Amino acid sequence: MNHINKMPRHLTIQQDLLKKIQSGVYSQGQLIPKECELTEIYQVSRPTVRQAIQQLVNDGYLERRKRRGTIVKQQKISQEFTHIIESYDSEMNRKGLHPKTKVLTFKLDKANADIANNLQINEYEDVYKLVRLRYAESKPVVLVTTYLPAKLLPNFINNDFTQEKLYSVLQKMDFPILQIRRKLEVLKADETTGDLLDIEAGDPIFYFHSIAFTNDRIPIEYSISKYRGDINSFVFELNHAS
Repeated sequence: MNHINKMPRHLTIQQDLLKKIQSGVYSQGQLIPKECELTEIYQVSRPTVRQAIQQLVNDGYLERRKRRGTIVKQQKISQEFTHIIESYDSEMNRKGLHPKTKVLTFKLDKANADIANNLQINEYEDVYKLVRLRYAESKPVVLVTTYLPAKLLPNFINNDFTQEKLYSVLQKMDFPILQIRRKLEVLKADETTGDLLDIEAGDPIFYFHSIAFTNDRIPIEYSISKYRGDINSFVFELNHAS
């Protein structure tokens, strides 16, 4: 009877690893032990360990990373901002995820041709450049570079955007965001973006160009957002034309 009920070793290892992933022993984004360590832990051959790991990769629980090892795969965050005007913090809080913002750059700059065109201002006009790295829990999710016309926003530089929400500040300054136009591309992360978002250079990123309009359809914000491809998905809502 024991022979009939005996489970193949790779399935036993697979189930044990899955239990450790689901219980948080190996948390999302964390490296699991190397194959050579797992052969010692489970007292089996490397092909047996490799078979167990491959099945968990196939099932979406693990992911192999070049030069790093095998990590517990992140669960995707479903982003609904594509059809709702809502702050990043509000959306993350609504999903039960703790948001955090790190401000990498906040300064006065000069508009290049692309920025000027999108904000409908003259080239070389003063703009505020705000670069934020935004987290859900401890994971970097999106790198956002935002440009705003300085002539419309006196004293804007005094805001602390690690704490303040951009759209709340604009609302207080009588520039409510009433409409947003977004364009989506999928690109490969360069080395700098990869380092900031904790992904490999060459990994896919969702690349959004957004223009936010206030009263009288004045463009008040132009943002370039780079979302990690591995932990983000996007919800688009389409309505039948009347």
